[in-house]
Amino acid sequence: MTFNYNNIKDAYKRIQKFTVKTPLEESFYLGSEKQNFFFKLESFQKVKSFKIRGALNKMLTLNDNEKSLGVATISSGNHGSSVSYAAKLLGITNVKIIVPLSTPQSKIDKIKYFGGEVILMGNNYDESNSLGMKYIIENNLTYIDAYYDDPYIYSGQGTIAIEILEQNPNIDTIVVPIGGGGLITGIAVAAKQIKPDIKIIGVQTEACPAMVKSYEENTFYEEYPNTETLCDSLVGGIGKLSYLMAKDYVDEFLIVSENSIAKAVSFMAKQEKYIAEAGSCTTIAAVNEYPNIFTGNNIALVISGGNIDGEILTNILSKY
Repeated sequence: MTFNYNNIKDAYKRIQKFTVKTPLEESFYLGSEKQNFFFKLESFQKVKSFKIRGALNKMLTLNDNEKSLGVATISSGNHGSSVSYAAKLLGITNVKIIVPLSTPQSKIDKIKYFGGEVILMGNNYDESNSLGMKYIIENNLTYIDAYYDDPYIYSGQGTIAIEILEQNPNIDTIVVPIGGGGLITGIAVAAKQIKPDIKIIGVQTEACPAMVKSYEENTFYEEYPNTETLCDSLVGGIGKLSYLMAKDYVDEFLIVSENSIAKAVSFMAKQEKYIAEAGSCTTIAAVNEYPNIFTGNNIALVISGGNIDGEILTNILSKY
Protein backbone atom coordinates (compact mmCIF):
# COMPACT_ATOMS: atom_id res chain seq x y z
CA MET A 1 0.00 0.00 0.00
CA THR A 2 1.32 3.41 -0.95
CA PHE A 3 0.59 6.46 1.16
CA ASN A 4 -1.17 9.46 -0.33
CA TYR A 5 -4.10 11.81 0.17
CA ASN A 6 -6.63 9.23 -1.05
CA ASN A 7 -5.63 6.98 1.86
CA ILE A 8 -6.28 9.86 4.25
CA LYS A 9 -9.71 10.56 2.74
CA ASP A 10 -10.59 6.86 3.12
CA ALA A 11 -9.42 6.94 6.72
CA TYR A 12 -11.59 9.97 7.46
CA LYS A 13 -14.70 8.13 6.25
CA ARG A 14 -13.69 5.00 8.17
CA ILE A 15 -13.09 6.53 11.61
CA GLN A 16 -15.59 9.40 11.72
CA LYS A 17 -18.26 7.65 13.76
CA PHE A 18 -15.72 6.54 16.38
CA THR A 19 -13.71 9.73 16.91
CA VAL A 20 -14.37 13.29 18.04
CA LYS A 21 -14.16 16.14 15.55
CA THR A 22 -12.02 18.10 17.95
CA PRO A 23 -12.45 21.87 18.42
CA LEU A 24 -10.35 24.44 16.58
CA GLU A 25 -10.41 27.23 19.16
CA GLU A 26 -8.93 30.69 18.75
CA SER A 27 -6.33 31.69 21.33
CA PHE A 28 -7.24 34.51 23.68
CA TYR A 29 -3.63 35.54 24.25
CA LEU A 30 -1.54 34.73 21.18
CA GLY A 31 -1.63 36.82 18.03
CA SER A 32 -2.54 40.39 17.15
CA GLU A 33 -5.06 42.37 15.12
CA LYS A 34 -3.56 40.99 11.92
CA GLN A 35 -2.65 37.50 13.10
CA ASN A 36 -4.80 34.79 14.68
CA PHE A 37 -3.72 31.58 16.37
CA PHE A 38 -5.97 28.55 16.77
CA PHE A 39 -5.56 25.44 18.93
CA LYS A 40 -6.54 22.13 17.31
CA LEU A 41 -7.45 20.38 20.55
CA GLU A 42 -6.75 16.69 20.08
CA SER A 43 -6.68 16.61 23.88
CA PHE A 44 -10.50 16.51 23.55
CA GLN A 45 -10.49 12.99 22.10
CA LYS A 46 -11.84 10.30 24.42
CA VAL A 47 -8.28 9.13 25.09
CA LYS A 48 -7.01 12.74 25.18
CA SER A 49 -4.69 12.11 22.24
CA PHE A 50 -4.63 12.19 18.43
CA LYS A 51 -3.28 8.64 18.44
CA ILE A 52 -6.79 7.18 18.44
CA ARG A 53 -7.14 8.21 14.79
CA GLY A 54 -4.35 6.04 13.44
CA ALA A 55 -5.02 3.13 15.81
CA LEU A 56 -8.69 2.95 14.84
CA ASN A 57 -7.99 3.29 11.14
CA LYS A 58 -5.60 0.35 11.28
CA MET A 59 -7.74 -1.85 13.51
CA LEU A 60 -10.88 -1.30 11.43
CA THR A 61 -9.06 -3.05 8.55
CA LEU A 62 -8.24 -6.24 10.49
CA ASN A 63 -9.93 -9.50 9.55
CA ASP A 64 -11.74 -11.75 12.03
CA ASN A 65 -8.75 -14.06 12.49
CA GLU A 66 -6.43 -11.16 13.32
CA LYS A 67 -8.95 -9.80 15.79
CA SER A 68 -9.36 -13.17 17.52
CA LEU A 69 -5.60 -13.70 17.89
CA GLY A 70 -5.25 -10.27 19.46
CA VAL A 71 -3.30 -7.07 18.98
CA ALA A 72 -0.29 -5.46 20.61
CA THR A 73 1.73 -2.31 20.46
CA ILE A 74 4.74 -0.62 21.99
CA SER A 75 4.05 2.84 23.35
CA SER A 76 5.17 5.55 25.72
CA GLY A 77 1.50 5.87 26.67
CA ASN A 78 -0.80 7.73 24.26
CA HIS A 79 -0.70 5.20 21.44
CA GLY A 80 -1.10 2.43 23.98
CA SER A 81 -4.26 3.88 25.49
CA SER A 82 -5.59 4.50 21.98
CA VAL A 83 -5.03 0.88 20.93
CA SER A 84 -6.62 -0.23 24.19
CA TYR A 85 -9.67 1.97 23.61
CA ALA A 86 -9.99 1.02 19.93
CA ALA A 87 -9.89 -2.66 20.87
CA LYS A 88 -12.68 -2.09 23.36
CA LEU A 89 -14.80 -0.37 20.69
CA LEU A 90 -14.20 -3.19 18.21
CA GLY A 91 -14.62 -6.11 20.63
CA ILE A 92 -10.98 -7.27 20.54
CA THR A 93 -10.28 -8.88 23.90
CA ASN A 94 -6.59 -9.86 23.74
CA VAL A 95 -4.74 -6.55 23.93
CA LYS A 96 -1.10 -6.24 25.06
CA ILE A 97 0.42 -2.81 25.52
CA ILE A 98 4.20 -2.82 26.00
CA VAL A 99 5.55 0.34 27.62
CA PRO A 100 8.95 1.53 28.91
CA LEU A 101 9.61 1.42 32.64
CA SER A 102 9.73 5.23 32.59
CA THR A 103 6.11 5.65 31.43
CA PRO A 104 4.11 8.02 33.68
CA GLN A 105 1.64 6.23 35.95
CA SER A 106 -1.22 8.36 34.61
CA LYS A 107 -0.72 6.88 31.14
CA ILE A 108 -0.46 3.33 32.48
CA ASP A 109 -3.70 3.84 34.41
CA LYS A 110 -5.48 5.02 31.28
CA ILE A 111 -4.36 1.98 29.26
CA LYS A 112 -5.69 -0.31 31.99
CA TYR A 113 -8.91 1.68 32.25
CA PHE A 114 -9.75 0.88 28.64
CA GLY A 115 -8.98 -2.81 29.13
CA GLY A 116 -5.47 -3.28 27.77
CA GLU A 117 -2.90 -5.41 29.60
CA VAL A 118 0.22 -3.39 30.37
CA ILE A 119 3.61 -5.08 30.06
CA LEU A 120 6.64 -3.09 31.27
CA MET A 121 9.78 -3.67 29.18
CA GLY A 122 12.95 -1.63 28.71
CA ASN A 123 14.36 1.50 30.33
CA ASN A 124 13.43 3.78 27.41
CA TYR A 125 11.31 3.69 24.29
CA ASP A 126 13.98 2.30 21.94
CA GLU A 127 14.84 -0.51 24.37
CA SER A 128 11.16 -1.23 24.93
CA ASN A 129 10.64 -1.36 21.17
CA SER A 130 13.42 -3.88 20.64
CA LEU A 131 12.21 -6.21 23.39
CA GLY A 132 8.55 -5.70 22.58
CA MET A 133 8.80 -6.64 18.91
CA LYS A 134 10.31 -9.99 19.86
CA TYR A 135 7.43 -10.61 22.28
CA ILE A 136 4.79 -9.70 19.68
CA ILE A 137 6.25 -12.03 17.05
CA GLU A 138 6.64 -14.89 19.52
CA ASN A 139 3.00 -14.57 20.61
CA ASN A 140 1.55 -14.26 17.07
CA LEU A 141 -0.13 -10.92 17.78
CA THR A 142 -0.99 -8.25 15.19
CA TYR A 143 1.30 -5.29 15.71
CA ILE A 144 -0.40 -1.89 15.69
CA ASP A 145 2.38 0.41 14.56
CA ALA A 146 2.78 3.69 16.43
CA TYR A 147 4.70 5.63 13.76
CA TYR A 148 7.19 3.51 11.81
CA ASP A 149 5.84 2.84 8.32
CA ASP A 150 2.21 1.68 8.35
CA PRO A 151 0.20 3.81 5.87
CA TYR A 152 -3.01 3.10 7.82
CA ILE A 153 -1.53 4.78 10.89
CA TYR A 154 -0.23 7.78 8.93
CA SER A 155 -3.57 8.09 7.14
CA GLY A 156 -5.50 8.20 10.39
CA GLN A 157 -3.28 10.95 11.79
CA GLY A 158 -3.60 12.92 8.55
CA THR A 159 -7.35 13.28 9.06
CA ILE A 160 -6.56 16.13 11.45
CA ALA A 161 -5.61 18.31 8.48
CA ILE A 162 -8.92 17.61 6.76
CA GLU A 163 -10.77 18.72 9.89
CA ILE A 164 -8.69 21.87 10.37
CA LEU A 165 -9.30 23.07 6.84
CA GLU A 166 -12.99 22.20 6.99
CA GLN A 167 -13.31 24.13 10.24
CA ASN A 168 -11.40 27.15 8.96
CA PRO A 169 -10.45 27.25 5.26
CA ASN A 170 -8.43 30.41 5.92
CA ILE A 171 -5.76 28.57 7.92
CA ASP A 172 -2.46 29.28 6.15
CA THR A 173 -0.02 27.62 8.57
CA ILE A 174 -0.19 24.41 10.60
CA VAL A 175 2.33 23.79 13.40
CA VAL A 176 2.81 20.20 14.52
CA PRO A 177 4.83 18.44 17.25
CA ILE A 178 7.27 15.79 16.00
CA GLY A 179 7.97 12.54 17.80
CA GLY A 180 8.16 9.54 15.49
CA GLY A 181 6.87 11.64 12.62
CA GLY A 182 3.57 9.98 11.75
CA LEU A 183 1.50 12.97 12.84
CA ILE A 184 3.35 15.64 10.92
CA THR A 185 3.73 13.49 7.81
CA GLY A 186 0.04 12.61 7.71
CA ILE A 187 -1.03 16.21 8.31
CA ALA A 188 1.45 17.61 5.79
CA VAL A 189 0.44 15.23 2.98
CA ALA A 190 -3.25 16.02 3.47
CA ALA A 191 -2.88 19.75 3.98
CA LYS A 192 -0.64 20.26 0.94
CA GLN A 193 -3.10 18.36 -1.25
CA ILE A 194 -6.07 20.40 -0.05
CA LYS A 195 -4.24 23.74 -0.01
CA PRO A 196 -0.86 23.59 -1.80
CA ASP A 197 0.37 26.98 -0.57
CA ILE A 198 -0.20 26.18 3.12
CA LYS A 199 2.90 26.29 5.34
CA ILE A 200 3.70 23.27 7.53
CA ILE A 201 6.05 23.71 10.49
CA GLY A 202 7.31 20.81 12.59
CA VAL A 203 8.71 21.17 16.11
CA GLN A 204 10.96 18.96 18.23
CA THR A 205 12.34 19.27 21.73
CA GLU A 206 16.05 19.93 22.10
CA ALA A 207 16.15 16.81 24.29
CA CYS A 208 15.50 14.56 21.28
CA PRO A 209 15.77 16.24 17.86
CA ALA A 210 15.81 12.97 15.93
CA MET A 211 14.17 14.18 12.73
CA VAL A 212 16.09 17.44 12.53
CA LYS A 213 19.36 15.57 12.98
CA SER A 214 18.34 12.89 10.50
CA TYR A 215 17.98 15.49 7.78
CA GLU A 216 20.98 17.56 8.85
CA GLU A 217 23.22 14.49 8.87
CA ASN A 218 21.50 12.63 6.02
CA THR A 219 21.08 9.63 8.31
CA PHE A 220 17.91 7.72 9.17
CA TYR A 221 17.83 7.63 12.98
CA GLU A 222 15.55 4.71 13.78
CA GLU A 223 16.78 5.09 17.35
CA TYR A 224 17.97 8.30 18.99
CA PRO A 225 19.20 9.07 22.51
CA ASN A 226 17.52 11.72 24.60
CA THR A 227 18.47 13.85 27.54
CA GLU A 228 16.06 14.44 30.42
CA THR A 229 12.80 15.77 29.04
CA LEU A 230 9.25 16.73 29.92
CA CYS A 231 8.19 15.38 26.53
CA ASP A 232 8.02 11.63 27.11
CA SER A 233 5.82 11.27 24.01
CA LEU A 234 8.49 12.75 21.72
CA VAL A 235 11.52 10.62 22.55
CA GLY A 236 13.21 7.92 20.49
CA GLY A 237 13.86 7.63 16.79
CA ILE A 238 11.66 8.47 13.81
CA GLY A 239 9.62 6.34 11.45
CA LYS A 240 11.00 5.17 8.14
CA LEU A 241 8.01 6.42 6.13
CA SER A 242 8.24 9.81 7.80
CA TYR A 243 11.96 10.06 7.11
CA LEU A 244 11.35 9.33 3.43
CA MET A 245 8.43 11.73 3.00
CA ALA A 246 8.36 14.57 5.54
CA LYS A 247 11.18 16.60 3.99
CA ASP A 248 9.17 16.95 0.78
CA TYR A 249 6.09 18.34 2.54
CA VAL A 250 7.28 20.22 5.63
CA ASP A 251 8.48 23.81 5.18
CA GLU A 252 10.32 24.32 8.49
CA PHE A 253 11.75 22.08 11.19
CA LEU A 254 12.33 23.83 14.53
CA ILE A 255 13.93 22.82 17.82
CA VAL A 256 12.66 24.34 21.08
CA SER A 257 14.08 24.35 24.60
CA GLU A 258 12.73 22.40 27.53
CA ASN A 259 12.41 25.62 29.50
CA SER A 260 10.28 27.16 26.77
CA ILE A 261 8.10 24.05 26.67
CA ALA A 262 7.51 24.19 30.43
CA LYS A 263 6.46 27.84 30.16
CA ALA A 264 4.07 26.89 27.37
CA VAL A 265 2.46 24.17 29.52
CA SER A 266 1.91 26.74 32.26
CA PHE A 267 0.58 29.29 29.76
CA MET A 268 -1.99 26.83 28.46
CA ALA A 269 -3.20 25.91 31.95
CA LYS A 270 -3.10 29.28 33.67
CA GLN A 271 -4.15 31.57 30.82
CA GLU A 272 -5.85 29.62 28.04
CA LYS A 273 -7.39 27.16 30.57
CA TYR A 274 -6.43 23.98 28.71
CA ILE A 275 -4.50 21.03 30.09
CA ALA A 276 -1.97 20.02 27.44
CA GLU A 277 0.94 17.61 27.70
CA ALA A 278 4.42 18.97 27.24
CA GLY A 279 4.97 17.41 23.84
CA SER A 280 1.90 19.26 22.54
CA CYS A 281 3.18 22.54 23.88
CA THR A 282 6.23 22.47 21.64
CA THR A 283 4.02 24.25 19.10
CA ILE A 284 3.41 27.16 21.48
CA ALA A 285 7.07 27.20 22.48
CA ALA A 286 7.99 27.54 18.81
CA VAL A 287 5.78 30.62 18.43
CA ASN A 288 7.54 32.19 21.42
CA GLU A 289 11.07 31.24 20.37
CA TYR A 290 10.81 31.91 16.62
CA PRO A 291 8.31 34.78 16.19
CA ASN A 292 9.80 35.82 12.85
CA ILE A 293 9.05 32.40 11.33
CA PHE A 294 5.32 32.81 11.85
CA THR A 295 4.26 35.24 9.13
CA GLY A 296 0.83 33.79 8.32
CA ASN A 297 -2.47 35.39 9.24
CA ASN A 298 -4.27 32.29 10.52
CA ILE A 299 -2.08 29.73 12.25
CA ALA A 300 -3.25 26.39 13.64
CA LEU A 301 -1.25 24.89 16.51
CA VAL A 302 -1.86 21.17 16.89
CA ILE A 303 -2.32 20.31 20.58
CA SER A 304 -1.74 16.62 20.14
CA GLY A 305 -2.65 15.41 23.63
CA GLY A 306 -3.58 16.22 27.19
CA ASN A 307 -2.18 13.27 29.09
CA ILE A 308 0.31 15.07 31.28
CA ASP A 309 1.32 13.43 34.56
CA GLY A 310 -0.25 15.25 37.51
CA GLU A 311 2.97 15.55 39.46
CA ILE A 312 4.82 16.95 36.45
CA LEU A 313 2.06 19.47 35.87
CA THR A 314 2.06 20.53 39.51
CA ASN A 315 5.83 21.06 39.43
CA ILE A 316 5.64 23.14 36.27
CA LEU A 317 2.81 25.32 37.59
CA SER A 318 4.73 25.98 40.79
CA LYS A 319 7.75 27.27 38.83
CA TYR A 320 6.19 29.22 35.95
